[in-house]
Amino acid sequence: MPEHITTQGPLNEWEQMNILEAEEWVNSLNLASTEILSMDFIKKLHRKMFYKTWIWAGNFRKTDKNIGTHWPNVAVETKILMDDVKYQVNHNTYSNLELAVRFHHRLVAIHPFPNGNGRHARMMTDIFLLSQGDKRFSWGSQSLVKESPVRKEYIKSLQGADKGNCDLLLRFVES
Repeated sequence: MPEHITTQGPLNEWEQMNILEAEEWVNSLNLASTEILSMDFIKKLHRKMFYKTWIWAGNFRKTDKNIGTHWPNVAVETKILMDDVKYQVNHNTYSNLELAVRFHHRLVAIHPFPNGNGRHARMMTDIFLLSQGDKRFSWGSQSLVKESPVRKEYIKSLQGADKGNCDLLLRFVES
């Protein structure tokens, strides 16, 4: 982390500037879902989002967290997710909306990186939607970084999806 950052507020602002640069990079691309749904792209996006903040940006975590897949399984579970979504796209298993919500939930649940997983998963989901010709989700129409009622609703909807019910998350992403 840059030495001039000593508190959470400036850290959030610094990360957000980096994320905006990543958004510009993404907007300059014209990617198909097959390119997006790859281990290379998932890591590259995280690196673009956080490289000015974290030296480990773009590298899968090497420790366990209070949530997420056991760390040695992160790469395998992420690859399985990417392959599953490619299959589901090719076989029209779900509508694009439902597929994007399920993709987002699983990516958050794997929690592949030490930090920035929610922001990364939301951007990955939006990129996926755009690759399918759909619009981005609104994600509650507010920042989900800081503690707020909207963030609590987002987490509650993810917890519902953890139990197999994606209805709350489906409603949330377009609220």
